[in-house]
Amino acid sequence: MIPITGIYEVAIKVRDLKTAERFYREVLGLQFCLLDERRNWLFLRAGESAGMVVLQEDRGEWPHQHFAFAIADSELDRAAALLREKGINVTGPVFHAWIPGRSVYFSDPDGHALELFARTGDSGTRA
Repeated sequence: MIPITGIYEVAIKVRDLKTAERFYREVLGLQFCLLDERRNWLFLRAGESAGMVVLQEDRGEWPHQHFAFAIADSELDRAAALLREKGINVTGPVFHAWIPGRSVYFSDPDGHALELFARTGDSGTRA
């Protein structure tokens, strides 16, 4: 087996790079790393020691995808409230007993299904 320790980079297709950049930087707080003007790709860091998100402008047709970002359980409710304050429709938090963890769900401007996931130590059941 290959000893993979995590995911370093995820590429997300977007219709308009400037719109997506505003959302991912101003709403989610990802940090600017590099703009590759030749390919029209924007590299953003997802947390100080976490990996990268690459926004790739593509005006063609492509399916919507799902991406989940890790967050501390103590920050999840506050993050959901901040998203709602910015006018973003949020579902949750939802408890996942099998992980265990809690999630909130929302969409980016391109319709990708996003999730903030917080691992918990609780193995009880909740809605």
